[in-house]
Amino acid sequence: MPFSHLKPKINTILANNHNGSDERLKEVCELLQTSIAHYDWVGFYFANEAEKTLHLKAFAGEPTDHTTIPFGRGICGQVAVSNKNFVVPDVKAQDNYIACSITVKSEIVIPLFKDGKNIGQIDIDSHVEDPFSEEDERFLEWVNEEVAKIL
Repeated sequence: MPFSHLKPKINTILANNHNGSDERLKEVCELLQTSIAHYDWVGFYFANEAEKTLHLKAFAGEPTDHTTIPFGRGICGQVAVSNKNFVVPDVKAQDNYIACSITVKSEIVIPLFKDGKNIGQIDIDSHVEDPFSEEDERFLEWVNEEVAKIL
């Protein structure tokens, strides 16, 4: 899937200084969730280093009970520790997975770095098994680089 058509839209959202960063993050989530067929839930979690927890700041899709995730727990918690992308083609195959919904079949989590430090992540759930490609990874890394500029 070519993501190039979304980049100018994301840049426009992030450049809108009339909205606070939380509102801009929510708009990015909504754009991704409504524009990419296999992105059924999109959210940004941010780290609280002192508590070793992640906190949901903005999302688009079904509401979730998982607004706080301990480091190391689930896919998001593992990325908080590893600082590496985590693509899960089939969530049923993961031992350390936190089920948000029975409809979720796959997940991708990309860490968000600011000044070289992992401060959070973008998390995407899909109702399709194994939909995420290397192109998704590169695009989401770019999204996080752009988001980091407004934080």
